[in-house]
Amino acid sequence: MTTTGRVSFVGAGPGAADLITLRGARRIAEADVVIWAPSAIDAECVREHARADAELVDFSRVTQEEITDVYRRAAASRQTVVRLHAGDAATGGGVQDQHDLCVRLGLEVDVVPGVSVVAAAAARIGREITQTEASSTVLISPESSELVAEFAALQTTMAATVSGARTGQFVEKLLAGGYSVDTPAVVAYKVSQADEVVVHTTVGELESVVKQHKLYRPTLFLVGTAVKAPTRRVSTSATASVDEPIRAARPTRWSRRAATRIATRTDEPVLAAPASAPVAEPNPAWTAVEEIQQSVRKPAEEPASKPKLTVVAAEKKNPTTVRASTATPAKKKPAARKPKRPTS
Repeated sequence: MTTTGRVSFVGAGPGAADLITLRGARRIAEADVVIWAPSAIDAECVREHARADAELVDFSRVTQEEITDVYRRAAASRQTVVRLHAGDAATGGGVQDQHDLCVRLGLEVDVVPGVSVVAAAAARIGREITQTEASSTVLISPESSELVAEFAALQTTMAATVSGARTGQFVEKLLAGGYSVDTPAVVAYKVSQADEVVVHTTVGELESVVKQHKLYRPTLFLVGTAVKAPTRRVSTSATASVDEPIRAARPTRWSRRAATRIATRTDEPVLAAPASAPVAEPNPAWTAVEEIQQSVRKPAEEPASKPKLTVVAAEKKNPTTVRASTATPAKKKPAARKPKRPTS
């Protein structure tokens, strides 16, 4: 708990739980209150990193005044609050106004950057959006969407976040700014999440693609020659060599040296910390990373685990029925005694 309360504006990345930064994951793990929008950020991102007793506030179901009350309560009770933003918190989402408000309330404030949605979409389609003759990219947020035509006149790669319901107006501004109907475009919605939609199309077909996938919420549009889908060419030699054995890579001098260093480092004794040294608290973000590393570093062939013995109760047999008899039982004859041997 801090001395004055703290509010962290954390960029959650495009939405997937494993695309958040380690610092962002730690901020969520430390938070008493987490403010987020389920429509923009995958629930797994919060469920994976937040504490079990953390208060979760749905940003889409509260007013700005209620969010301000959360900040005031954090200042009075010295709580830690995390407000999650999709993508990078430093490049949009109205962070500036919220940041200044928290400063006026006397709170500690920090901004944790994240993977931007534009970078995630470019990585998803495998395109470097600045590698063209026009080597600049224009980023347009929903707040500046009225300037699409002015930016389109620059004829650079454009990345614009626009409401899917306003795609028709967006296309009109693109054409008015100088883009042709054949200009490559990409529709990217909820990139990296389970229900993501990433479609290659053109400016002329942009509206129909959005209607086909029923995208009415804010959607990212990438426009320009840099986002054109690469043409695939299947080689006949690639299909003919399917049955060839896979050859192991030959170790190089550098790989042998690295293997030697790793083996030496693992065999070195670990020096114990002095008794007077303070014990550092475990970092939940690093703990999660270590668990992932251990899971992927397991050997390919592990011995099969022994099956657990299951004790099953044996069925009880029906007791035998004893019937009484009125006949007198026959007396048993006494056993014949052996004659004694004479003593000499």
